[in-house]
Amino acid sequence: MTNQNIQQKQLKYYGLMEDLKEQILKGEIQVGDKLPSENELSARYQVSRQTVRKALSILENAGYIYAEHGRGTFCSELVHKSRNSKNIAVVTTYLSDYIFPRVIAGIDGALAKEGYSIILKNTNNSRSQEAKYLEELLQKDIEGIIIEPSKSQIYCRHMNLYQKLEDYKIPYVFIQGCFSKMSDKPQVLMDDCRGGYMITKYLIDNGHKNIAGVFKADDIQGQNRHKGYVMALQEAGMLYDPDKVIWFHTEDRKVHPYHGIMRLLEQKTQMDAVVCYNDQIAMQVMRALKDAGLKVPEDISVTGYDNSYMAISDEFRLTTIVHPQEKLGEMAAELILDLLHGGEDSVREKKILIEPELVEGNSCICRTENK
Repeated sequence: MTNQNIQQKQLKYYGLMEDLKEQILKGEIQVGDKLPSENELSARYQVSRQTVRKALSILENAGYIYAEHGRGTFCSELVHKSRNSKNIAVVTTYLSDYIFPRVIAGIDGALAKEGYSIILKNTNNSRSQEAKYLEELLQKDIEGIIIEPSKSQIYCRHMNLYQKLEDYKIPYVFIQGCFSKMSDKPQVLMDDCRGGYMITKYLIDNGHKNIAGVFKADDIQGQNRHKGYVMALQEAGMLYDPDKVIWFHTEDRKVHPYHGIMRLLEQKTQMDAVVCYNDQIAMQVMRALKDAGLKVPEDISVTGYDNSYMAISDEFRLTTIVHPQEKLGEMAAELILDLLHGGEDSVREKKILIEPELVEGNSCICRTENK
């Protein structure tokens, strides 16, 4: 058999397996339902019985189905919860990110006091990876999930998996962001709209007239920080100029902000300040300004968001918004514990917004003429 034939055979059983699994996860095949026979599946999918057996074997090993001799194959209960595993899953976008180690420390500290352990998963801000981990966690003995949704601004195509969590009475809490269609679900967030407004108003109050912005397009934090930026400009009677706003995505976050600022400078765009999505992006913006021969803050003021370790050095402090990482983690842990102990109806406040705080550094200068 050639390599191509082997690949085609593998694709057939994998495709059948994935299709049956999707039907189970969407609830089209319910717990206890009998699956079609091998002959029926073979005819329906135009594959051999050997291919059908291979697909069913994978699903059985993964716990999706079980076979009873002489009766057939049935859809199984994916989760067998003992209710006392003391395991809470924590799903983040970037485990090594400059924010999340401290968020996780806050979660772990609060849960450990109550005898709980955490299971960590890292999606790399991939929606397909998030769906994969949710499928995996549905089969594990966990009592709850704390999750930062991947690309929270983009439509979630695996809502069925969150529905499965609810069907199995596994509570979950969103942190850092939330899908728009799930805005009524328990969540702990920074008030990013307020933070974007505060940092922009600070620049306006200090005499800046031409304020550019760099924001992340595929998460709700970026959208809300941009919204606050726009609100501050409008309140001050300043024209919002979309040409002064640079949007970037997860995949191009390490290069696009730098090149976007370079492009604005090449176009001789009037600019005396830049509001950045976070401290990491502020570092890229300042590098671009330095490479263009400009000084911060003498020529252009720069602000960040998160008050991370990179916002401070011996002679430099970025003007930024405080992100109480450990406190956010603690609050998320406390919320999941409340849900576990009393259920969603017993929780007084399901949506917790953390008030932002501005930290003034030396990355900005006052441009008001009378000062």
